[in-house]
Amino acid sequence: MSGTKSDGSSLPSRRAVLKTALAAQAAAAAPQVREAASGTSAQPNIVVIFSDQFRWDCIGAAGQNPMNLTPNLDEMARRGTIFNSAICSQPVCAPARASILTGQYPSTHGVWKNGIAIKPDAITLATTLRDAGYTANHIGKWHLGKNAVQGPVAREERGGFLDLWQSSNVLEITSHPYEGDLFDNDGKAMHFSNIYRTDFMTDLAQKFLRSAKSPFLLTLSYLEVHHQNDIDAFVPPKDYEGRYKDFWVPPDLRPLPGSWPHQLADYYACVAKMDETVGTIRKTLAETGLDKNTIVMFISDHGCHFKTRNSEYKRSPHESSIHVPLIFEGPGFNRGLAIPELVSHVDLAPTLLSAAGLKVPASMQGRSFLPLLERRTADWRNEAYFEMSEFMTARGLRTPQYTYAAAAPKLPGWTAVPRADRYVEYMMYDLHADPYQHVNLAGRATHTKQAAELRARLAERIFEAGNVRAAIDPCQFPYS
Repeated sequence: MSGTKSDGSSLPSRRAVLKTALAAQAAAAAPQVREAASGTSAQPNIVVIFSDQFRWDCIGAAGQNPMNLTPNLDEMARRGTIFNSAICSQPVCAPARASILTGQYPSTHGVWKNGIAIKPDAITLATTLRDAGYTANHIGKWHLGKNAVQGPVAREERGGFLDLWQSSNVLEITSHPYEGDLFDNDGKAMHFSNIYRTDFMTDLAQKFLRSAKSPFLLTLSYLEVHHQNDIDAFVPPKDYEGRYKDFWVPPDLRPLPGSWPHQLADYYACVAKMDETVGTIRKTLAETGLDKNTIVMFISDHGCHFKTRNSEYKRSPHESSIHVPLIFEGPGFNRGLAIPELVSHVDLAPTLLSAAGLKVPASMQGRSFLPLLERRTADWRNEAYFEMSEFMTARGLRTPQYTYAAAAPKLPGWTAVPRADRYVEYMMYDLHADPYQHVNLAGRATHTKQAAELRARLAERIFEAGNVRAAIDPCQFPYS
């Protein structure tokens, strides 16, 4: 019933008041709708910053490394949301990147090792956003084209990034820190020299952001902090050389031989430069006003174990390989939260699409983790499944307490098919008792019950991911 004010105007009915209140609540609950820089309501822009081979424990906000390497990323985490248990889908460049874009595991999207192109008809974060009116723009390393490392990436191998394209497929092979080429939309070389590779890419990103039309997706894919392949060294910019000679050694590396004694200082310098770069991008977003309506995500494809676990850098089921940094900032994420639950690369595209108010394609195997920001955790399966290839063909499961892995020992990883029908348990770590993974419990009589449970769970996840039933045998060399 409506009433009358003292000035003679009518009062709104209780139903109208309730309707207005519910509308206000609905608007507040929709973080994807924000006031853009132009002052109009718009879907959020999305900027994804990739840093290759970046260890999760280099982030100061993660509470591990005391060297203050990442003040900009730490500020991003304090303002936004940091995920302290993000696990990659596979600790290899191309498979991990395809999983981030498709929301699928490598055995599903088909890029199960380096050198395989993403499918021309793949449904990706870029294709889905473009269908919703976004532009899809990519700068930097791609690694999802065919195995040829020279020349541009074919348009059909760009995963839906059909607007701005300034990229090189395998940047670690086709460039050096102060010289190299990217290729533009038309396949023309964009040569750089006498400028650090990261700075060249950042200049391109700033140019794009200062004239960008919303809504847009920009993936900014840096090679750093990856090693330079042809010299097997981490190469920081010249003004960062020698800064970290007295370095902190992560506990997982300390007792193990590897390349870390002569590489960790330069690696840390590359980390510090990458943090400076993130600061530059954040500053540019603020200067243009885009920060008001732009989600920024910082992620890595995999970590780095410095040849302590095998003869190369990352192809293993250890935390140093599979545990990656993940930080969000922007509309819906500025909560000052640290999320402990396990999330996966395959969850990233569904999450970003949900944050943009879009339906997640049925092809995506991951789930949006936006409910975790509201601390709705009851329905979240708190474990992460991952796959391995190249060094070996293997599958693994990461839970809050355990890392468990099984391998197909007779299948050479580089030449095998993307999956096996039989695996053998070969690694199991109790992260509560042994967080740095120095004591392998696989085959130990004291842990047969836990191993059996993990074996059954991993077998089910293998089936879910690839629709193939695979057997997992107990460890071949049990300890009495």
